[in-house]
Amino acid sequence: MRVVLAELAPRPLEIGRNLERLAAVVRAARADLVVFPELYLSGYHVGDRLRSAALRPEEPAYGELARIARAGGATIVVGAPVVSSDRPGEVENVALVVDPEGHRHRQTKRYLPTFGPFEEGLLFSPTDRSAPIPTPKVRLGVEICYDVFFPEVTRELAVGGAELLVNISASPTTSRPLFERLLPARAVENGLPILYVNRVGVEDGLVFAGGSGAWDARGEPLGLQTVPLEGLAEGERLLAADLDPAAAARWRPFRPVLRDVAARPPPPAGAPA
Repeated sequence: MRVVLAELAPRPLEIGRNLERLAAVVRAARADLVVFPELYLSGYHVGDRLRSAALRPEEPAYGELARIARAGGATIVVGAPVVSSDRPGEVENVALVVDPEGHRHRQTKRYLPTFGPFEEGLLFSPTDRSAPIPTPKVRLGVEICYDVFFPEVTRELAVGGAELLVNISASPTTSRPLFERLLPARAVENGLPILYVNRVGVEDGLVFAGGSGAWDARGEPLGLQTVPLEGLAEGERLLAADLDPAAAARWRPFRPVLRDVAARPPPPAGAPA
């Protein structure tokens, strides 16, 4: 299975232009799975203007994503602000998953950083649920940036049957060392490979760190190759990896973490966690 990680800088609030670049990447990738950063369609650090950019169910962007996925024969994972389907008037920070068969899924961010330069809690509504997403090649467990700091999110996806973990991010340079430690740890403690795509560029003084990568179920980095594409800005990269979704199942008997978690009874109601 070929995957491509699109470490790019979006154009703030220019959804049409960002979709054009997304289409060019998918064409160049020739991949089964192409992953873009958090809030790639809108840009990240644009304040309350994210609300006006939020996608609605009838948004043409959905149809365009489906067309791009079908033409490229690829499943696309991309971040966008999306109007809540459960709570009218609210907006969610979402990972959209669109496959070449036309199926459309979404995973909302669970933990919203609201400290330092981050103001997500003022803009978005979180979810308290994560579930694996079926695609033609593999069941994806998708999380968004800060979610990786909470191991229960990844564990819920793993226990639910995810075969490949994906984290999309818009993380600044100060956070890069933390992600470099956490991501392989999440792979090891769940016996699953993990992909990480973080954006680059600068928005309103916030410098994004890049550092995208891929790790196998043992937490070892996967070899990445650069995919050429005309028009990439300084710091932007397309990174490709080949992975075998069945490899994790072969490794898991040697480190049966999920088996041992499943064998332990849940704590009694009211007991401390």
